[in-house]
Amino acid sequence: MFTGLVEGQGVVTEIVPEEDAIRLSIDAGESIGSGLAIGDSVCINGCCLTVVKLTGTVADFQAGTETLSKTNLGRLVTGHRVNLERSLPVDGRLGGHIVQGHVDGTGSVSSIDHEGEWVTMWFEIPETLAKFVVPKGSIAVDGISLTVVDVEQSRFSVALIPHTLEVTTLGTVGEGDPVNIETDILGRYVERLLTFTGE
Repeated sequence: MFTGLVEGQGVVTEIVPEEDAIRLSIDAGESIGSGLAIGDSVCINGCCLTVVKLTGTVADFQAGTETLSKTNLGRLVTGHRVNLERSLPVDGRLGGHIVQGHVDGTGSVSSIDHEGEWVTMWFEIPETLAKFVVPKGSIAVDGISLTVVDVEQSRFSVALIPHTLEVTTLGTVGEGDPVNIETDILGRYVERLLTFTGE
């Protein structure tokens, strides 16, 4: 489990095709990479992957067909920066919201509005995901825990503070760029329950 509070950014150093999968090598930097071990779970742009190899601060991860079909990881190239968060320890603080690292699908940046140092960013998402997004609710965009401001039929907005723009990849995205979306797990459980009760 994760919190959506990004610890830092890593840099993709190598991408190697492996049949229907890819192996990602990511330099996690000293502050994150030095604390990793093989088998650890790391949230990469919102997607939970397992460390399969370590070389100094560079960690290798494998992403299979399902992951590549639901996320933007297949679009990464060498040099791309990614958001990183290690899994939450049992005695850790849940400062964001419950993020599983199980990406529901991708959306795209539809507009970026600057308001001084703040930014209001709108994201276009499939309607199948939009039904789980509510004003003032929680959502994870590329692994970042955010609070929804406004919701329309197939898009939503968030207000980004300067700190978020500085420490995450949202500070460098442009209109049309793809992002990973994980909706709030509580909303998905409610829908599933209502399906069985016939409400």
